[in-house]
Amino acid sequence: MNSEIQNIPSISKLHEIFNFEKPTHPLISIIDVSKWEIPAKYVGVKYTTGLYSIALKDKSCGLQYGRNTYDFNEGVLIFTAPGQVSSVMKPQALNEIQGWMLFFHPDLIRNMPLGSTIEDYNFFSYDVHEALHLSDTEQKTITDCVGLIQQEISARIDNHSQTVISSSLELLLNLARRYYERQFNTRSARNSDVVSQFHTYLGDYYKSGSFGELGPPGIEYFADRVHLSGNYLSDLLKKETGYSAKDHINNFIIDKAKTLLLAESNSVSEIAYKLGFNYPHYFSRLFKSKTGMTPQEYRDAN
Repeated sequence: MNSEIQNIPSISKLHEIFNFEKPTHPLISIIDVSKWEIPAKYVGVKYTTGLYSIALKDKSCGLQYGRNTYDFNEGVLIFTAPGQVSSVMKPQALNEIQGWMLFFHPDLIRNMPLGSTIEDYNFFSYDVHEALHLSDTEQKTITDCVGLIQQEISARIDNHSQTVISSSLELLLNLARRYYERQFNTRSARNSDVVSQFHTYLGDYYKSGSFGELGPPGIEYFADRVHLSGNYLSDLLKKETGYSAKDHINNFIIDKAKTLLLAESNSVSEIAYKLGFNYPHYFSRLFKSKTGMTPQEYRDAN
């Protein structure tokens, strides 16, 4: 297996490597997956691209993104962002897989409204096992959007092309955001278990003394333990509780701080260090923003 990571910086390079026809647009391309033959020589080769991708496939296609392998037996939508590593785990014959893959370069949207909001679509950083499962109706709607984009990039490029393509992409992404919200809702029971696990891990982290030794935990600490990506976990928490992961951690800190301020005689600075703050004034600022009082004022009032 080739351990080197090959970079695909552009649409033209993507077409060249995989022997596709010359692209009709320099910054965006839609590939018919049924016509994508992947020979054995590509198995195990790792790739990273400078492209965003959106893919709809009808079953497992032998692709691995990051740490997880795409292994579904139904149509799902997966998203990847520039810089993510993927690899082919098995050869693919013509007509073996049905679906499409849409690739676009960041330059396509850089001077468009979508260019300033693309990072808000967190699902570009979800793990592959957090893919979006579509109903038949949803799948048709998404595919119709892709069809509009295909018509545009197949026609002669004019002064309106970039605006039309970017707007169509934005519509597709907003639909995906809506459908992900539906998916969060239908998985509410399982999501509640994840929220419970999050709070358990947060409490255990505090009991172990890790706040003082390592500082407050980041979202990745919890994501690794519940086997989700950081962005997916953060979105799940926001959907289920109304609070982001950072809000949960800060609220936990304030709750513990109130207990320590009233139960111990340690100085405010000592309590700040115990809660993971290297600089006590950061702790005081957070405490006041959440309670309307400084730690000392809270102590004096109670």
